[in-house]
Formats: sequence, structure tokens, C-alpha cells
Amino acid sequence: MNAEDEAQFQSFVRTRWTHLVRTAYLLSGDRHHAEDLAQTALAKAYRSWRRVNHSDNPDAYVRRILVSCNSDRFRKRRVAERLTDTPPESASADPTARVAQRQVLLDALAGLPARQRAVVVLRYWDDLSEAEVAQALGCSAGTVKSQAAKGLAKLRTYPGLDVAERHMTMTDHGGVR
Repeated sequence: MNAEDEAQFQSFVRTRWTHLVRTAYLLSGDRHHAEDLAQTALAKAYRSWRRVNHSDNPDAYVRRILVSCNSDRFRKRRVAERLTDTPPESASADPTARVAQRQVLLDALAGLPARQRAVVVLRYWDDLSEAEVAQALGCSAGTVKSQAAKGLAKLRTYPGLDVAERHMTMTDHGGVR
């Protein structure tokens, strides 16, 4: 990679790292997995940076890599996870209602199948169009519509996730952004 491409890649990483980790966190439900996913996606983007950088939308290209990496993590080997009724206690409790609302939303997202979660996150959190989500996931717009409808229907039934909380948390990103 020449010096100009290297500088462009480093600039891309500096400006997009936080957003990629946040999206990966919503896809995976775990901070450590999110950082690993973002690093893996950027490593793959680095190897083909010239192609990524010259694409119509480098963000979409890297986002597609990120979604694929998340899917691959379950496809290649099953990750041993111990599911519990409640999440582990955090090191420090945050007394604000926003944190509690965000946690309810994250728990609800974690309960969705991977494809529905990816559609909901990309469509409503990252505010992508149906066509952009379809491109990122490698499926049709109809699949995006049906998966979004199913995912939203399941979220509506999640205990403690009422319309006001969901609206506030999804629109102002509940402090995650």
C-alpha cells in the first residue's frame, strides 16, 4: 500500500472507529465481540483498501464486511455462550433511567434472531434505507421488509419495552452514541 492510501485508511479508521464499534455492539450484544468485529472488518478492508476506497460508498463496503464478520463468527464455530435470565451485574451501577431503558432495548435486540437483529439495527439505528440494508446483508429488499416487520413485532412484545422508551432510546440512541 502506498503512503497516500495508508494515510486515507488511517483517516477512515480514526473517523469511523466509534461508529463501527457501536454498530458491531448492537449486532453482537457484547463490547468485546464488538471491538473484535470492528478490528476484523477493518483488517479485511485494509487488505483491499484500494478497492474499498474507490467504491461508491466505503462506509457501506466496510459495514457489509462487519455484518459478514458477525455472521461468520457463528458459522465457523459455535461460540460457547452461557445464557442467563439476567445480565451479569456491571462494575458500577448507573442510576439514570436512560441506562435502564438502553439495557432493556439491548436485551430485546439480543433476543432477536441474528438476521432480524441485523435488519433492525441497520434500518432503524444506522438509519439506512431498505435498499442499503439489503445491499449490506446481501439479500432482497423484500427480505429486509419482512425481517424488519418480524423483528419489530417481536420487540413490541418484549416486557418493559414500551413505545415511549423504544422511541426515545432509538431516536436519541439512549446515550450509546
